[in-house]
Amino acid sequence: QVQLVESGGGLVQAGGSLRLSCAASDRSFTNSRVAWFRQAPGKEREFVAVITWNGISTKYADSVRGRFTISRDNAKNTVYLQMNSLKPEDTAVYYCAVPSYRSMWPPSRDGIDFWGQGTQVTVSS
Repeated sequence: QVQLVESGGGLVQAGGSLRLSCAASDRSFTNSRVAWFRQAPGKEREFVAVITWNGISTKYADSVRGRFTISRDNAKNTVYLQMNSLKPEDTAVYYCAVPSYRSMWPPSRDGIDFWGQGTQVTVSS
């Protein structure tokens, strides 16, 4: 069982930046792909970004490409999501997730083994 703890959410004005962190309890995290999803009120949880275990490959949702950057520091057992040029439509609860070994690229909601508890990001206009 891998426990994931997100942090770094908050309230920011449109155009601002936030950096989310996802810290894992288990060292197996360093051998896993890690993804970020988000869920806005009344909407389904959607994929945001994913990174391979070694950080070499990443993939982003079209809505965040060029504004968000996913990265990881395996020495710290932590994955980050740098969010720049934030828009009100980025407002959501952001979840860190570890996809299953056999999940697609990018992973779907159904292909996740472990979820964090989520962190709220609110972007004001």
